[in-house]
Amino acid sequence: MPTLRFKTTINCANCLRAVTPSLNAEKEITRWNVDTSNPAKILTVEGENVKAEQVIQAVQEAGFEIEPA
Repeated sequence: MPTLRFKTTINCANCLRAVTPSLNAEKEITRWNVDTSNPAKILTVEGENVKAEQVIQAVQEAGFEIEPA
């Protein structure tokens, strides 16, 4: 299963709650996780046909900055 990684500004539990609906709404995403202990706040996304553009759009719509890691 392909894995994508991104640097984000998702840095706390409230941020995770804010972005969860956006990422969970993407049907191609099988699993996702944010390493908030990493200084780059790495978002790891897994899914068969998930595209970087759709992940970036979902995170930006939730109000966070994101870029490929």
